[in-house]
Formats: sequence, structure tokens, C-alpha cells
Amino acid sequence: MNKLRPKFILLILLFISFSYCSQAQALRDSISADSLSAVCISLKGTPYKYGGISQNGFDCSGFVSFVFAKFGINVGHSSGAFGDMGERVAIEDAQIGDVIVFTGTNSKKRSPGHVGIVISMKDEELAFIHSSSAKKDSGVKITTYKTSNYPARFLEIRRIAIVQ
Repeated sequence: MNKLRPKFILLILLFISFSYCSQAQALRDSISADSLSAVCISLKGTPYKYGGISQNGFDCSGFVSFVFAKFGINVGHSSGAFGDMGERVAIEDAQIGDVIVFTGTNSKKRSPGHVGIVISMKDEELAFIHSSSAKKDSGVKITTYKTSNYPARFLEIRRIAIVQ
């Protein structure tokens, strides 16, 4: 059993370094804004499914993970992890492809609990696409930030890939 422990630790270290390199590579590689938007829009209407990571149903982080995986970028499947990915960006500098991070439904708990992908251009009104668990109108949908209940839940914008 002790012989397996070093191999197990090495395996974990390789996985961690691969995940880090995947994120670092994403910030060097470029994704077409049109391609990213097209993938996002094609998924509009997909039902919400807790833990979902496929076109049969997505939760919020499953949706974001699925979209970025289409471009070879591994972001994992946890809204909580997005606070450490990529670079933090001011909300007024948000652009297509940035990940917008919110609290969960309890806005008093100031930790990540919901994520989406910005689909508006920098000078447009901020809009994002996400998989919502709302009782009314759940699933993958587009939300305009200002006219929603999301400003009270806003935490940050993260740029995990260069989108042009």
C-alpha cells in the first residue's frame, strides 16, 4: 500500500498542473467571439438540471464548462472555483466570453454560487447567458443584467480566455 501512495500523489500533482496549464493556455489562446456566441445561443432553451453537464440539461457551471470545453478549455464544474480562474476584470470592461460570477440565491452569503457567460460587447448593456434554476422560466436563457435581480448578487467578472 505504501508503494501506491507516491504514485497516487504524483497522479494528483499531474492533474493539478494540467488544470493550471489548461487555464494558463486559455489566456494565451484566442477564441472567436462569433463562434463562442453561436455555441451559447445554440444551447438556449436547454432545460435546467442540477449537476447537468450535457445538452440533456445543465446547471450553471455545467453550462459554462460545456461551452468552454467546445474550445478545448477545461474550467471544471463548480461555480465556487471560478473566483480563482483567469483574471479579474472590472464590470465596465466585461466583454463576450467573460464569466460573470454571482452569489447563490442567498445574496447575503457572499461566495460564488452562480455563473454565466457574458454575451454583450464592451460598450453594450451587460447581458449574459446562463442556466437558471428559477421556478419560472428555468434553463439556459439570456438575462439583461441591469433589469434583473442579479446586481444584488454580483461578485465579479473573470476573464478565462481571450475572445476576439
